Amino acid sequence: MPELPEVETTVRGLKKYIVRKKILDVWTDLSTKDKRQAGNIANPKFFPKFRRAVRNAKIVSVERRAKNILINLNNGKTILIHMKMTGHLLYGRYEVRDGKWVPKKEGPLGDPFNRFIHVVFSLSGKKHLAFSDARKFGKVTLMDTETAHDTKHLNGIGPEPLDKNFTLVKFKERLSKKLNGKVKSVLMDQSVIAGIGNIYSDEILWRAGVHPLRKVSKIKEGELKSILKATKETLSKGIDLGGDSMSDYRDLLGRRGKFQLHHMAYQRTDEKCQRKNCRGVVKKIALAGRSTHFCPVHQR
Repeated sequence: MPELPEVETTVRGLKKYIVRKKILDVWTDLSTKDKRQAGNIANPKFFPKFRRAVRNAKIVSVERRAKNILINLNNGKTILIHMKMTGHLLYGRYEVRDGKWVPKKEGPLGDPFNRFIHVVFSLSGKKHLAFSDARKFGKVTLMDTETAHDTKHLNGIGPEPLDKNFTLVKFKERLSKKLNGKVKSVLMDQSVIAGIGNIYSDEILWRAGVHPLRKVSKIKEGELKSILKATKETLSKGIDLGGDSMSDYRDLLGRRGKFQLHHMAYQRTDEKCQRKNCRGVVKKIALAGRSTHFCPVHQR
């Protein structure tokens, strides 16, 4: 699933390419009768309302909240997109060939991981914003801009870890809500801290030298400082490298990120630990149904 760095990379691209453009139309081939999807464009009853609300609206700004993308329109509406497991947004010129949306020109948009197009916004300037989502788990919905952050989609999310005011005091206060939780699970809990998932939690704890199964209540203050520092450094590095493309994620222009080339723990099972002077070997265990990678020597 795209995490904070991937979503931030996408949002920065959207700010560059789609702000001030008008939405001329929107298309989707998604359709479900699942009542849990009542407010998603995959719901055939909701989609016509969504389409009417966004057509001819101008995009005025784009922002990120945790793993959510918010596209604010000049009519007081906000499109919320959550990419979920395999989704990512793509920008360029598309056309329909043999019943499928495909990019007009050869290039990164033609990457096989970009072929699962299920939503397309037609924009002014003959451009398109397409949503590729192999597993069709993504969410695209509509909210009132004024109250967007108070809706069920966003109001239970913890603070942003890269904010300047996310200090050690704030970090400790957030973790105190889950003192009996295992530290990796707590870092991934979106109600505690926003945007951290499986990949970056492994990398953060490897960098901080803290075992993922440690109870929060047993972690010393010096270790908490290390985790906070590692959190900010690791997430910032992920953004600088354009996200992680070990799996489906691609940036707005269809290109792979490079963070996967710098993994120290995630998916490095049975490899020698890369920490200086560490003789450990990376191990893999299951934690709450998720794969967890760590060095049993320097992560204590």
